[in-house]
Amino acid sequence: MEKNFKRTLITTALPYANGPVHIGHLAGVYVPADIYARYLRLCGKDVVMIGGSDEHGVPITIKAKNEGVTPQDIVDRYHGIIKESFKGLGISFDIYSRTTSAMHKETASEFFRRLYDKGEFVEKTSMQLYDEKANQFLADRYVTGECPHCHNERAYGDQCEACGTSLNATDLINPKSAITGNTPILKETKHWYLPLDKWESHLSKWILEGHKEWKTNVYGQCKSWIDMGLQPRAVSRDLDWGVPVPVEGAEGKVLYVWFDAPIGYISNTKELLPDTWETYWKDPETRIINFIGKDNIVFHCIVFPAMLSAYGDNFQLPDNVPANEFLNLEGDKISTSRNWAVWLHEYLVDFPGKQDVLRYVLTANAPETKDNDFTWRDFQARNNNELVAILGNFVNRAIVLTHKYFGGKVPAAGELQDVDKAAFAELAEIKASLSENLDTFHFREALKDAMNIARLGNKYLQETEPWKLAKTDMARVETILNVALQICANIAIAFEPFLPFMSAKLSKMLGLEKLDWNTLGASDILAADAEIAPAELLFEKIEDDAIQAQIDRLEKTKEDNKINSWTPAPQQPDVDFDTFMKLDIRVGTVLECQKVPKADKLLQFLIDDGMEKRTIVSGIAKYYAPEDLVGKQVCFVSNFAPRKLKGVLSQGMILSAENADGSLVVCGPTGPVAPGAQVK
Repeated sequence: MEKNFKRTLITTALPYANGPVHIGHLAGVYVPADIYARYLRLCGKDVVMIGGSDEHGVPITIKAKNEGVTPQDIVDRYHGIIKESFKGLGISFDIYSRTTSAMHKETASEFFRRLYDKGEFVEKTSMQLYDEKANQFLADRYVTGECPHCHNERAYGDQCEACGTSLNATDLINPKSAITGNTPILKETKHWYLPLDKWESHLSKWILEGHKEWKTNVYGQCKSWIDMGLQPRAVSRDLDWGVPVPVEGAEGKVLYVWFDAPIGYISNTKELLPDTWETYWKDPETRIINFIGKDNIVFHCIVFPAMLSAYGDNFQLPDNVPANEFLNLEGDKISTSRNWAVWLHEYLVDFPGKQDVLRYVLTANAPETKDNDFTWRDFQARNNNELVAILGNFVNRAIVLTHKYFGGKVPAAGELQDVDKAAFAELAEIKASLSENLDTFHFREALKDAMNIARLGNKYLQETEPWKLAKTDMARVETILNVALQICANIAIAFEPFLPFMSAKLSKMLGLEKLDWNTLGASDILAADAEIAPAELLFEKIEDDAIQAQIDRLEKTKEDNKINSWTPAPQQPDVDFDTFMKLDIRVGTVLECQKVPKADKLLQFLIDDGMEKRTIVSGIAKYYAPEDLVGKQVCFVSNFAPRKLKGVLSQGMILSAENADGSLVVCGPTGPVAPGAQVK
């Protein structure tokens, strides 16, 4: 760190409480933030980590309407799931609160009112879409229509999910209200805007000149926004769910969620530290770090700093905003709406006791400089080949040998030989690199450094072979196992930010009561004669069937998405009643069914049509075994002109429905019907 700050305030992007958190959220924000907070605590620093749920905004109202419940019901449900999930993964918030709290409502209202009273807002009227039947203005997500770019007919008013283009609701072709289905009209409405252009010079100097050390993705996105010229941004909207705009004449208007949510960092700090919160927000000796994903860069680097600057009163701006890129899942973009995700609360149930495995894999694959990919096979391989075979293996060998030769007591070290000195010299180099990478938010590289300590331990045991020396030189074995156990103690310290559950378990085995980063690299963390507990496995192999179950779940999701996103074929031109009546559709019972020779797609049926038996050939062999259809009743066109198919005369056409994936399902009555009954 360039400056020795007295304290650090860490904030994490507020997860949106309309669904659980998934691995994309974890890799982008919460695991990196927790690593950094734990590291600073180990260093003895004054650090506070703030989190909470973002509980306002349109998606929550839409979900509530679809489920027939209140928005409060939705946020209560997901806030609880999210909070417990974070706790289960060991995300060490000092507070995890919410934006529906009384403290937040008071803080956000006061924040708006101060800016309003200072004249920091611009009041504007504009034309926005209005649903006359619902008697309300339509927020972006309440409008659907045709995308003007790719012509997807299901685009939302803020974005087309097919092509990814950001939109305004008024851009849509043939817009429809998601509430009533009506075509909305344009109607005038008044809102308040934060003039970001007023703060453009200030932000340019602060970021582009003052923070060139920021990650290139963050710095580059900020520069792009500033170079294009900043524009005023609305801070209110027409909605009945949120913090009401606290001025006269603003009935039916709430604070826009992007303005409301970041104030949650302040309100949550006030809730945690009612008497000293200002020290963490207004003292120049406090370092503020915002952990976010790349989709929030503009809000945390442009908008929120402008809000704080407009408010004044010595609010400090963030010293760093180490935003990550996106994590994909099995080569595809994670999507909440498509259920294409690994949900944290489900993972904790499916893989009990394996919190650290997920933390390890997400850190090893962290999308720090570019989008990265999570796959279940890689998850399994990293667990089995790294956590089990490298880290767990070394610790187990060192402790088992200590119990075998010295009754579970740390042996005293004699005179160190070159191989011992080399191990501690390498350990010192690893600590230097590890600390540097943690200080500069390179957590993926830092994890490699920590794992190099375990690699060092394995290499050390292989070189010294104490199990061989035990026959001839127990004094030397004492020194070797002392060194090996000191390396184990270093592992407990080095991995605490990354794998806190493993670190706690290892510390207990070694009898370490308190971990201290300042002792990392030391050769005397464990005192001679100290008792250590018998070895317990730190990690266990993950078998193929557990991984296959997760892959199968994703495959089912993929198939479900095909069905849910399927649109019917266009309707054929209208026909009159007389034309329809020319079709004679009847019910028949399948007496026999067999495959047509040399025709992979064809089945040959013998049908009882109530008057006689007839043969019909149908192209459904790919979807049915012949024996499964015998005895079934099917609908068929009885007056379809006979024709030969592969040498078999077919006397009708069996009716089938086509699924989204192209599969066919034979149509038939839902209950017993006399053969020959007409379908009308």
